[in-house]
Amino acid sequence: MFTRALLAILLLLTACSSDDRLYKTEGHVFGTTVSVTIYGGSQQRAELLGGDVLREFDRLHRKFHAWEPSMLTALNDSIARGQPFRADAEMVGLLKSAEKLSVRSGLLFNPTIGHLIRLWGFQKNDIGAQGPDEAEIKRWVDAHPSLSDLRYDGNTITSVNQAVMIDLGGYAKGYALDRAALILREAHVKAALVNIGGNVIAIGKPGERPWQVGIRDPRGEGTVAQIALRDNEAIGTSGDYERYFMKDGKRRPHIIDPRSGYPIDLVASVTIIAGGGRDPGLRSDGHSKPLFITGPEGWQAMADKLDLKEVLLVDAQRQVHMTPAMRARIEAAKP
Repeated sequence: MFTRALLAILLLLTACSSDDRLYKTEGHVFGTTVSVTIYGGSQQRAELLGGDVLREFDRLHRKFHAWEPSMLTALNDSIARGQPFRADAEMVGLLKSAEKLSVRSGLLFNPTIGHLIRLWGFQKNDIGAQGPDEAEIKRWVDAHPSLSDLRYDGNTITSVNQAVMIDLGGYAKGYALDRAALILREAHVKAALVNIGGNVIAIGKPGERPWQVGIRDPRGEGTVAQIALRDNEAIGTSGDYERYFMKDGKRRPHIIDPRSGYPIDLVASVTIIAGGGRDPGLRSDGHSKPLFITGPEGWQAMADKLDLKEVLLVDAQRQVHMTPAMRARIEAAKP
C-alpha cells in the first residue's frame, strides 16, 4: 500500500560532536521502507521515539488500507451498498481536507477513483500487466465519482454516488509524516528527518547545516539534484518507476488520469517542496499528483493554481523542468 517514488536521502552533514550523533530507526510500513533519523540525545531515547513513530505509522496503515480490511474498506463497502457509515473525527477531517485539494485541482486529484485503480490492477501487492476492457474504463469514468459526493452528519458519512471508492494512496503518507513530526516535536528532539518511501519531512537542523537530500533520477541510479531541507519543510515525489507495468511497449504507472481512466505516460516524476503550517507533509504528498497528470504542457499552470513555488518535473524523455524557486534552491545547495 502507498508505495511510490523513493528519494535518495543523502545525509551530507558537518562533523557532529560525540553528544550529537545520528540515530536511525527503520521499518516497513505502507508497503515501503520507512526511517526515522534523530539527531542528538541518547540512542535509547532515539529508539523509543523511533518506535513510537513506527507504531503510529502502523496504526494509520491499518486504518486507511485501500484493499485489506480497514476502516476505509468498510466505508467503501457501505458506500457501495448505499448505507451510512460511522467513521471518526480523524477520517472525516482527512477526507474533508482531501476534498479541498480535489476542488482546487479541478478534480485531477481524485481519491475516489478506486474502481479504476483496481481495474488496472494496482490495488494489490503483486502488479501484473493489465488490459482493462474499454467499456469498463468508460463506465467508471462516466460515473464521475468525487469527494464532493460525500455527505457528513457529524462523523457519519454517506454518499450520493455509489460509484465512489476511496483510495488514499496519494494522501495518507503525507498525513503520516505530519503525525510523526508532531510526535517528535512534542518530545523536543533537536532535529529529525522522517522518510516514508519518498515522502520526507525535516525537523530542526542537525548541527550547523540543514538536512541535505537528493532527488532521485527516475531513470537511473543517481540523483538529478540535491537540496537543503529546512525545519518544517517536506518534500514529496510522485513517480512512474515504483508501481507500474509494461504493456505493448508502454509504461503504465499507478497514477491514473480521472478524465480518461488511463495511466499517465508522459511524466517520469514530479517533486515538490511544501513548508510552513501544520500540514507540510500532507501538502507534499497530495499536491504532486495534479502536476503529474497535467504533464509537461500543463504543470506550470497547475503549480500556479495550487500556489506551489518549488517544483521539479522530469518528463518521459528525461527532460528536467523546474520553477525558478526550485532552480534557486538547487543552485544554493551546490558545494
